[in-house]
Parts: sequence; structure tokens; C-alpha cells
Amino acid sequence: MQLEERKLKEIEHSDRRRKIVRAHEYKTDGVLEELDQQHIADPEQYEQHFSNMKFYSVSRSSFAYRDALLFSNIRDAVALDYCCGNGEVAVRMAKSGAKKVCGVDISQVAIDNAKKLAEAEGVADICEFKVMDAEKTEFGDETFDLIHEYGALHHLELNAAFKELSRILRKNGRIICTEAMRHNPVIHWYRKRTPQLRTAWEVEHILGVPEIYQGSAFFDKIDMRMFHLAALAAVPFRKTPLMNPILTILESVDNVLLKIPGVKKMAWVAVITYSGPKSASPYTTES
Repeated sequence: MQLEERKLKEIEHSDRRRKIVRAHEYKTDGVLEELDQQHIADPEQYEQHFSNMKFYSVSRSSFAYRDALLFSNIRDAVALDYCCGNGEVAVRMAKSGAKKVCGVDISQVAIDNAKKLAEAEGVADICEFKVMDAEKTEFGDETFDLIHEYGALHHLELNAAFKELSRILRKNGRIICTEAMRHNPVIHWYRKRTPQLRTAWEVEHILGVPEIYQGSAFFDKIDMRMFHLAALAAVPFRKTPLMNPILTILESVDNVLLKIPGVKKMAWVAVITYSGPKSASPYTTES
């Protein structure tokens, strides 16, 4: 692939991370009984490059909501894990009844990890993993019933990604996306203070509500729900017995706060569903 400089930077960044953590990175820093550190290849490098994993200890509500959407009608689906990383979701799609699962990522290290994980989980015959440029995949039109994306859109040129996703999604298909949000000034300050955790492009392209609805040029329907504002206060308790009760209370607070216009934009994470792909859009790939 002939790739521009920003994509080469993404490969370098992703390869480094996937060499440090080979699978299940979001489980590497949680409550004591859920710790899963067997996939950490370099604990010292992990402390430097995955220090933000502590925040994912409060993400159970967004994961649960995402999973309910993703796995409700997956049986016999042809599915794609878009920018699949180490392939955890692709493997789970296969184990949940998908007929065929493809996973693509720009990192060869990630794809190698994903293949090993699928083999270990007994679904290598259902999963296929390939190195691809997510903005210009090799798939035919209307290939997939279901597409999963997690934290990848802000690594990409957004119109190019939306155009490609709408092209490869079947007319009655859905794309389930989970993205960090840019509107909270405290959270965004943290991102800028921790440059070792992400590329410069990534920091400057974290999605906001306008970018999410930019997808309306490519999809007829967009549904979005926000998660995690008050819940972030539970992070310091993540490895104590107080974690579950405190997080449960704070999730209840979020259920109220994140229904308030203006306030809900301060949330950390949004789960978005795109459906109804449009056959044509006013944008070129380069727009």
C-alpha cells in the first residue's frame, strides 16, 4: 500500500501498542477479580503506553448497551470488525453465531494477534483477518449485514470512512460505533497532556456531535446515546470492594444527567448506530 504520512504514523503507533498488549486491553486494569494481565508482553511499557486503561473500568454501561445492539440479531450474519485491533470483538461475533466475520486493521501486528486469538478461541474457520486501509477496503459493494467499530473513526479521514462504510454495508444492515467525545474540556485537557497515548492526528480529530451527524450525508438514520460523566468519579475505587456499589450509584446519576441538553455533550463516550446507507453522496473520497 502507498500510504500518506498520517497513516504511516498510525501504523507505527498501533504496532507499538499491539506488541505490548496482545489481546483484551480493556480488561488489563479493572477490579481485582477481573484483572487479565496474561496478554501483557511488556509490563514496563504497559505502564507508559496504557495508563488510560484505568478509565475503562467504568465503561460497563456503554459496553452493555453496545453489546445489546451488536449481538441481538447476529446469527447467520456476515459481519465486519472495522479497524479490529487485536480482534476480540470479531472473535466474539463468531462465537455469538455470525456466519462469517472479517476483521481489518492497518497494523500487521494487530492482524497477527487477531489470528492467534481466533485460533485459540476455536473460531479461526469463521474469522478472516486482513491488513487493509480502512478508507479504501477491498470488499465489494453491500458485503456486510453488520459492522462493528470501536474508537477508530477519529483515526480516519471521516468522509472517506463514512463513504466506504456506506458502500460495503447492505441496505438493511447496521453499523454499531463506539467513540470517545471531544466536548468535555477536562477530558480533552487530559488527552493533550498524555501525547504518548495517541497520535497527534487522533488528538485533533476526536469526534463531537457535529462530526457524528456528518454521517447523515451517507446514512438515512443515526441513533446516538451518551455514557460516562459522573461515573468517571468511580475510577479511583476500581481495585477496591467499593467499586461496584459506587459505580452503580454514579451510573444512576448519569442516567439523569445525560438526558439534559448541553450536559449530555460532556459525556466521555457515545454509542452510535448508522443504518440506511445511501447509494450516492455529495462527497468524494478526498473531501
